[in-house]
Amino acid sequence: MPSALRVSGASLVACALLALLPGAGRAEPHRAPTARSAKRAEAAHRAKPKKVKKACAREKAKPFLVRQNYLKSGQLPKALRFRAERYGWVEGAGLEGFAEHSALSQAAQTTFMGLPIRVHKKVVPKLRCVERTIRKSCNGKGKRYVPKAIGGFREANTYRQGEVSNHMFGIAIDIDPDRNPCCGCVDPWPSHRYCQGGAKNVFEKTELTRCWIDAFEQHGFYWLGRDQLEDTMHFEYLGDPDR
Repeated sequence: MPSALRVSGASLVACALLALLPGAGRAEPHRAPTARSAKRAEAAHRAKPKKVKKACAREKAKPFLVRQNYLKSGQLPKALRFRAERYGWVEGAGLEGFAEHSALSQAAQTTFMGLPIRVHKKVVPKLRCVERTIRKSCNGKGKRYVPKAIGGFREANTYRQGEVSNHMFGIAIDIDPDRNPCCGCVDPWPSHRYCQGGAKNVFEKTELTRCWIDAFEQHGFYWLGRDQLEDTMHFEYLGDPDR
């Protein structure tokens, strides 16, 4: 007998004993799914995936988009083109060649700190990051601030000499003008009580807390209180919305 077919006597005995066991050699019978298991499978199939909150990365305002920088360096055309290419053109600014759609056509209604506001859709997630930071960090004494009125998109330009307000792009937000004045703007702002003499610095000309200002600036916004206008109510997003 060839070696491949040679089987010992002990092996034959073991095989015979196994054959005598109950159920030996039989296939396990197929069990039909129960009604409960079928419902579970259907529920798992229909279940929507949980939404994962996108992490809020820190970012800084781009220097060439900062007002006092582009006015000093002559980079206003570059700054306007950047904004038009990313947010859309605005009426009367001659920016139609840089974008197919207007900025206003991309407006989105949202809320900030419980108050309704209309801004560019690309800025909505940035505002959410700011709000998340404020709610987490600005609760202690000297840090808390409760806004009563806010504003976003604006269709009229308040700047002159070629400048275009970032409100027209939907990337700026004003917070409580009566409590946070623009001391360097036109009347009646300079007559506001916070704009009168006695303030040691711009932070004493606003009711906004340092914590709030820091929260905005952590997420690519620029506080125009740092500008020569001392526009303390105003924040504008000067980061890259597509990052």
